[in-house]
Amino acid sequence: MVGDPLLGVLFHWLGGLASASFYVPYRAVRRWSWEIYWLTGGIVSWLLAPWFFASVQTNDLLGVLSRTDTPTLVWPVIFGMLWGFGGLTYGLTMRYLGLSLGMAVVLGLCTVFGTLIPPLFQGDFQAKLIDTAGGNVILLGLAVTFAGIVVVAMAGARKDAALSVAQKKAAVAEFDFVKGIAVAAFSGIMSSCFAFGLAAGEPVKALSAAAGTGPLWTGLPILCLVMFGGLITNAVWCGILINRNQSAGEWLGRTKVPGERPPLAANFVLCAIAGAAWYFQFFFYTMGESQMGAYGFSSWTLHMASIIIFGTLWGFAFKEWKDARPAVRLMVWSGVGLLVLATIIIGYGNQMAG
Repeated sequence: MVGDPLLGVLFHWLGGLASASFYVPYRAVRRWSWEIYWLTGGIVSWLLAPWFFASVQTNDLLGVLSRTDTPTLVWPVIFGMLWGFGGLTYGLTMRYLGLSLGMAVVLGLCTVFGTLIPPLFQGDFQAKLIDTAGGNVILLGLAVTFAGIVVVAMAGARKDAALSVAQKKAAVAEFDFVKGIAVAAFSGIMSSCFAFGLAAGEPVKALSAAAGTGPLWTGLPILCLVMFGGLITNAVWCGILINRNQSAGEWLGRTKVPGERPPLAANFVLCAIAGAAWYFQFFFYTMGESQMGAYGFSSWTLHMASIIIFGTLWGFAFKEWKDARPAVRLMVWSGVGLLVLATIIIGYGNQMAG
């Protein structure tokens, strides 16, 4: 399949919207500890959704995985476990920095590592990016992406410097710039391991296609492996916190504060929506990647840029930029504009590759 890079860009935008939106339902969860709602939503996103959609949209899922050699099964899970550390600290980044600034810092590092390392590891960086006109255009798009991320991050830093502590807390209840930046840096580096997991599971696509799966869906079995690795990491850490905080009773409606029973039905529904949104970012990612041809690795840049665009929009919707000066708001919108431009440039570079 030759693919349609412009359609691929659209799929990546849908994935970016899903990713940028996943944390919104968690904001409405009441009287549950972080580890309870994070693991509840995570069971949907890391376990139930991947296997459900892969079972529905692909042919002979279990047969395909049984015919896959052991290293191809194991490495996506290992990279998924490493990605799980990024996912854990990603949630903390949102708590400390807010949606817009937190996403900009995390995804900036994630973009660079997740886009450039796979072709470097596979040994075709020069052949794909240096020696071809399409590759040069994609590198330009990556540079514009990085510039947009820097502009958004600088706007966030200027907003932080100008606001009082009370104003910061009003926008983001647990705002802590120093702690948030440290957590975001770690999260960005570890989150890029998801791209490595997808690259390691690439042979599964051929087996799924041979079983009769359509080209849009051949990446779904790989998600089962990578996201299972993420489940392992997150479940272990949440289990430690649940044991430490004695919070398991919250699933049954018990809390440490008498008379403050959590709204169980609403909390479960909200966590399920959040978990499904978290999964759908990668559901649409695999669809987008299937359209990008020889430069499929550039999908990671498109994905990250789209998340920052929609994350910034959510930041404005939640009034995280309400008290920022007009010049700072103009700066952040300039950064978003650069990111939109970058997605167009990268889509064009993929189209040049034909």
